[in-house]
Amino acid sequence: MSPMPPADDHEIATGAVPSAAPERGPSMIDLLRLSRSKGFSPRDQNLYRQIAVLVGLPDSEEIRSMIDVPSGRGAVAQFFAERYDVEASGVDPDPDAVEIAEQRARDAGLSSRLHFQSAPADDLPYQDGVFDLAIGELGLARAADPIRAVAELARVTRPYGRVMLIALVWTRRVDAERRSILIQHLGAPPMMLVEWKQALRDALVVDLQVEDWSDQVFPFLIRGPTFSQLAKFPTLLDRVSILWRAWNRWGCRGLRGAWRREYQIRKLLGQERTIGVTLIKGTKWADDGVEEDGAERPTAG
Repeated sequence: MSPMPPADDHEIATGAVPSAAPERGPSMIDLLRLSRSKGFSPRDQNLYRQIAVLVGLPDSEEIRSMIDVPSGRGAVAQFFAERYDVEASGVDPDPDAVEIAEQRARDAGLSSRLHFQSAPADDLPYQDGVFDLAIGELGLARAADPIRAVAELARVTRPYGRVMLIALVWTRRVDAERRSILIQHLGAPPMMLVEWKQALRDALVVDLQVEDWSDQVFPFLIRGPTFSQLAKFPTLLDRVSILWRAWNRWGCRGLRGAWRREYQIRKLLGQERTIGVTLIKGTKWADDGVEEDGAERPTAG
């Protein structure tokens, strides 16, 4: 149920735009997906380097394959393929994003180790137990069934492989009016941290660990209005291109709707923190009830 960092690649991980979006105007995720930037900002790189550390990638020979969902234009998969010599795959519901990702892989000479497919995040086109590492991006929350999308990530991960979620979470209870406006602003509905964790446990992902990254990579996404935060995008050219493409896509009426929504956010929320971003890492349990050393399987708590 959740978005991505400040690079169009991090449009990255968001799904298709909901059918109602043109009437309301673009959300933060919509604008991120319009970005033309090809690379990560330093903060984005820090996030994925930390993910690599958390799953033990730099020092491990056990992680040779990974999947990123939803993969957008392929920046995350390419980042891991280039820096950690893994075979990386990406799945995104937007075929245009997949086409761009494939072209980038060809341009980088990585076609043999980078693979992309267009499919729903909650119905991955892979057999069980294929990957050593699965990363669920913020846009996983945009799936038709986010809980099933988490289960799909776990399904395609091999026993004792790693599953990592970049989860958009509610940090406090909010009333229905605030919740509705915030979801429109973000473009995806957050869940409570306990709900994300339970979805992983139900999918037999155990030994869960969490890290809060709300203020390190995503502050412009979880705080502040959409258009006033365009200054956080990497370059002036990128900001101008986003606005121009948003105008072409949503028109004057749609952009006015986004401005009105921003006024509502300022009025209702001010600087109150109601949304955060949390990394959740776990290990996919074997479905045989026995650990690698012969011990009994633990409860998924």
